Amino acid sequence: MTSIATVAPGLTAGTWNIDPAHSEVTFSIRHLMTKVRGSFTEFSGSIEIAEELAKSTATAEIKMASLDTRNADRDAHVRSSEVLDVENHPTMTFATTGVRAEGDGYFVDGELTIRGITRPVTLEVEFHGVGEDPWGGIRAGFSATTTINRKDWGIEFNVPLKGEGALLGDKVDIQLEVQAVRA
Repeated sequence: MTSIATVAPGLTAGTWNIDPAHSEVTFSIRHLMTKVRGSFTEFSGSIEIAEELAKSTATAEIKMASLDTRNADRDAHVRSSEVLDVENHPTMTFATTGVRAEGDGYFVDGELTIRGITRPVTLEVEFHGVGEDPWGGIRAGFSATTTINRKDWGIEFNVPLKGEGALLGDKVDIQLEVQAVRA
């Protein structure tokens, strides 16, 4: 049994709500010869910290229409039925299936649902500590990353280029910066 106090000093058992004003959900994907970066600006979630690390859980919901790549035409296409199909699948969700510490690293296994398709993913998590904010709240900070293959969620759109290239890569890198407030 791994105690939360052992692996995350200052993090106490209980509910921690994600603060969207101080958190980010970002991604990057290869587009032609570089990477395009974007974010989702509307999301919510909570983390249930248990005394025993493995019993901790997290859930998140992301509004797909909040996609922002800083290009309105591209955003409209990515929201369309050819890519994310936001009209029929307005949210992306995540729910943990397990939490573990390995060496100096932390991993959160879970199920990610995009376009109505649920697949397992593993987030590599970095804990940044706990502290009091200026308003008397207690906050915890985390970073998390994972890489998914968009085709695993039925996102097949692409444009072939001369030679063997394609407009889009299959791998999507996902980065989370989370501030959570103790409830």
